[in-house]
Amino acid sequence: MNVVGLIREAAAASRTRFAFELLPPLKGEGREVVYDAIDPLAEFDPAYINVTFHREGLRRTVRADGSVEEHVGRHRPGTVGISAAIRHRYGVETVPHIICGGLSRYDIEDALIDMDFLGLHNVLALRGDKSKSEERFTPHPQGHAHAADLVRQIAAMNRGEYVDGGAAGHRTRFSIGVAGYPEKHLDAPDADEDLRRLREKTEAGADYIVTQMFFDNGRYFDFVRRCRAAGIDRPIIPGIKPLAALRHLEGLPALFGITIPDELRREALAYPDRIREVGIEWATAQALELKRAGVPVIHFYTMGRTDNIRRIAQKVF
Repeated sequence: MNVVGLIREAAAASRTRFAFELLPPLKGEGREVVYDAIDPLAEFDPAYINVTFHREGLRRTVRADGSVEEHVGRHRPGTVGISAAIRHRYGVETVPHIICGGLSRYDIEDALIDMDFLGLHNVLALRGDKSKSEERFTPHPQGHAHAADLVRQIAAMNRGEYVDGGAAGHRTRFSIGVAGYPEKHLDAPDADEDLRRLREKTEAGADYIVTQMFFDNGRYFDFVRRCRAAGIDRPIIPGIKPLAALRHLEGLPALFGITIPDELRREALAYPDRIREVGIEWATAQALELKRAGVPVIHFYTMGRTDNIRRIAQKVF
């Protein structure tokens, strides 16, 4: 069953399911790194597991003669392969991410064909971040500037339509997820424009929405109300990340444009030596309230470390 089917099934059963997101292993690491992160969470019957996709970067290697060689590479390749490996080992649906940044329409099509051949029928379609060498996001010359255009390409493949056109071909059956931003995307000029962009993604063919992390459930509930008022009727899955380090107090707002509530900030600063405990307690309270509200799935951002997610899951699921 694809992800949107799992979401609808959970909603119909008035059940809240567990889902989480992982990073592909660093280049040179094996899949065991990922398995070690999943194994502690497997007992909670995850509805699905997301696997992120990472931008390319410019790397410099100093040769023996002192000259410098520059090349483009990724620190965390293998999104599609590790998604297939997870599905094969655990029998759980996986959701590889795919982004606009750094990819042409042809690159995207090839990746989607690989996913389809491997039996991966879910995808999270994102614009992606700017690369470290860019001042602002710049699309590939043959790529997409916005996630809505990426969604259109995936939806077209579901109809058997490919980049080069021609006769109708094999129809893929991707369940398409997109991102939503309770506090607006960092690059959006205002919340109304951000909501317009989200509606464009759903009209392009997105099946469900997963939110950026938030630390105040009121922002999620308000976001859902605003979406419904704007005619966006897709399931909206809340995304939670437990605070895990003092640097997150400044780093997360700067990187993602999110707000740390004053109460959480005060508690973290009052007990810096037990910051992970503070984060676990706060995220557990968030998850329990969301569960009482009847959300079908709660999505956790792990960044590859899952000991704190396990402790939250023990209390919620």
